[in-house]
Amino acid sequence: MLEIKPNILIVDDERGLRIGTQRLLEEEGYEVTTAENGYEGIALGTSCEFDAAIIDMKMPDIDGLDVLSAIKKVFPNTICIIATAFASYETAIEATRLGAFSYIPKPFTPDELIYQLKLAYKQRTLLKEAENLKKEREEQLLEIANEKSRLNTIIKSISDGVLVFNKEGKVVYYNSSAIKYLDLPGIQIGEYIPEKIPQQISKILNKYLNSENIIEKSYASQIELQPNGQLFIEAVCSPIKNPDKTLAGVVVVIRNITELKKVDLIKSQFVSMVAHELKTPMAAVQGFLNIMLDGQIPLTYEKQQEYLSRSVVRLKSLLDLVNDLLDISRMELKTKQREIVEIDIAEVIKSTLLILELDIQKKGITVVQNFSEKLPVIKTDMNEITRVITNILSNAIKYNTDKGEIKIVLTTAQNYLIIKISDTGIGMKPEELKNLFQEFFRAKNEKTRNISGTGLGLTIVKRIIESYNGKIEVDSQYGKGTTFTIFYPINT
Repeated sequence: MLEIKPNILIVDDERGLRIGTQRLLEEEGYEVTTAENGYEGIALGTSCEFDAAIIDMKMPDIDGLDVLSAIKKVFPNTICIIATAFASYETAIEATRLGAFSYIPKPFTPDELIYQLKLAYKQRTLLKEAENLKKEREEQLLEIANEKSRLNTIIKSISDGVLVFNKEGKVVYYNSSAIKYLDLPGIQIGEYIPEKIPQQISKILNKYLNSENIIEKSYASQIELQPNGQLFIEAVCSPIKNPDKTLAGVVVVIRNITELKKVDLIKSQFVSMVAHELKTPMAAVQGFLNIMLDGQIPLTYEKQQEYLSRSVVRLKSLLDLVNDLLDISRMELKTKQREIVEIDIAEVIKSTLLILELDIQKKGITVVQNFSEKLPVIKTDMNEITRVITNILSNAIKYNTDKGEIKIVLTTAQNYLIIKISDTGIGMKPEELKNLFQEFFRAKNEKTRNISGTGLGLTIVKRIIESYNGKIEVDSQYGKGTTFTIFYPINT
């Protein structure tokens, strides 16, 4: 008995042969379906797939070869056996052409039929295995194609450039970013381009390609592709190995590092400026102390006090500079702690004017206050808003003329509280105004020579205001005065 029960279709118009064959096969473990004519055989054979079909050649309604042809069109892997009492060479050839597996003459013995069916089922098994292998291979190929498509999409969409060379130095892959960075329009797959790429990359590429032993490590090179730092790239070259560890090619990944280079330059300039600003007061204090410690230089008590006073002033400016630098650093790192409370800006301004009253009186400055009624409170950190107001008012005093005027206007517009502080001081030239908020910038002319400052105050003011999504504007005329306008969001 068969462990697996193949499905057999018997198509025969002879009732006795049909029923007898059915009983025989069912006793052998087959599942059998019968059809008493050709049209019924076609209907059954094309409605579901049988493992094998035994088809009578001659039937009253339709020829057995037509049944064979119809079944094979729908289920080409159904194994068909033609049974006939009228065997001929021509019909055997035609049956084979239409896909018949074998040709069994009537009458046949049970052993002959069982033998043919065993061969048929073996053929059926081979066909199904072949079909499964083909399907599996197609699915794998489809998956590979999909994976390649996904990988291709990913590589083409990344901002880094990618160039892949084979071991002959010919391009086998590239993406649009590589073409853009290296300016290689019209590049073709299979093209030899080492002479078209930057010399630094070409040199590393040839090092890989010409080495007797495969080079395991990657090499990186930073290259300025456009003058004045407009385009800097970092090219990282890495070997591509075959399964047998031989060199298959080289991949070059090109990264745009222009912004990083700009940041490095800014850091370098900033460090240089800080060093310069620190050096000046320290050198001055050291000079005063060296004079006082030199026993060969006679100094009166008054002169010693003068040097000490000047040293204190210098050290105070140095301490102010350090504190300002620390504040900028905290803002950059966002580590400065804030206590957001509701603030009445009019009270902050009045309190600041009281603190600065002595300086105002020394220069005989008149302060005019014009505050709108029912000003809204703002939500901010008291220390930060006080620092903003103090810095701008102290500048309005320091850079003002004797017996000049400071005008403070508080009003609202849309969702902003507007703080406008004007002075009648020395003002600024257009080129000075352009650099006003840069670190360490101070307007230097004959009128500002004796005015102290770190050059960081307005930088800090601007950063504080912008951190609350506000903005600050400056209008100035040299020799006439300056106006600072702060737009501070009301619903902060």
